[in-house]
Amino acid sequence: MTHSSDHIQTAKLTWRDGSLPVSTRFDDPYFSLENGFAETRHVFLAGNDLPARFAPGFHIAELGFGTGLNMFTTLLAWRMSGQTTPLHFSSFEAYPMSAPDMDKALAAFPEAHAIAAPFLNEWADGKRYIETDDLIANIIIGDARLTLPEWAGTANAWFLDGFSPAKNPELWGDDLLADVARHTAPAGTLATYTAAGFVRRGLASAGFTVTRTTGFGRKRHMTTAVLT
Repeated sequence: MTHSSDHIQTAKLTWRDGSLPVSTRFDDPYFSLENGFAETRHVFLAGNDLPARFAPGFHIAELGFGTGLNMFTTLLAWRMSGQTTPLHFSSFEAYPMSAPDMDKALAAFPEAHAIAAPFLNEWADGKRYIETDDLIANIIIGDARLTLPEWAGTANAWFLDGFSPAKNPELWGDDLLADVARHTAPAGTLATYTAAGFVRRGLASAGFTVTRTTGFGRKRHMTTAVLT
């Protein structure tokens, strides 16, 4: 499906304390108030048993690209694990952030910010399929309920990182979670910061074996899942 740039709505932000981007559309911050970098590693990397599972051709898919923090944190882990082939990272984003806003947000995380420039330069030029030395990134713009069913890819691990289910319910519906399952490799995994009951039930209905586990920071619980 092609999506005309005429219909793309960009992210609308306010900045809390000058450095924390908050979506005005969803009234939700883009990352943890405590430490978004550590949250990504706890929820999305450890939650998917990464980097232990990294292998050539490993493909991560994500609902909610946001600032790109998850992708850059994963790329750092990919490099540190000694991989010599590119990381494949596909992300579905309805309201893309501008390159300057992304750059400003990532500045709060020096390790991630330090490796972001090659991607951000391409992003600023309007590219959404971006290849750098060790990254093949495909940021698919539009409503994931429309774009995911038409995606030809299959993920070994999913990051479900939309805004809060209470504020962004369209990214957590049963039909979309079923599409996530259809685009997951056998024994593929999934992790998300939310432990909302209706999300866990939707994942179970889609064919995942679901586990509630310890959340990050002040969040008591989060969810991991394996496609069985």
